[in-house]
Amino acid sequence: MSVRKDKMSIIVFSGTMDKLYPVSILASGAAALGIDVEIFLTFWGLNAFRKDMLKTNTKISKEFEEFGPVMAKIFAEKNVPHWYDILRQAKDLGNVKVYACAMTYDLFNMKKEDLADIIDGVVGVGDFLEKAKESSITLFI
Repeated sequence: MSVRKDKMSIIVFSGTMDKLYPVSILASGAAALGIDVEIFLTFWGLNAFRKDMLKTNTKISKEFEEFGPVMAKIFAEKNVPHWYDILRQAKDLGNVKVYACAMTYDLFNMKKEDLADIIDGVVGVGDFLEKAKESSITLFI
């Protein structure tokens, strides 16, 4: 009898702060529970992982943009780490992998040196979907 290890796949399409925080918090929580996490960054989600965007991107989804300044103030008062730092800590646990979408990488003329070093590789959608088939949890954010 084989033991099935839980796995979570997250497809990250959005590059706004109000979406990137949940991605990092969910990945962190799952990693802490021993759940393997695979993150697939595509379109604006991948764009947020450009080195020049990591700490300068403060965009909030249009429907919540009025809460952006309040959210930023509360996060500062509560000393909430930046979403990228939370994700890096989750990755340091060893069971989180982050992949760039090959098509987006090509469309946006990205180069490896443009992207955060947290990214484990560039994969096609077919490769990621093969990995995601093994997941007990799949999220699109």
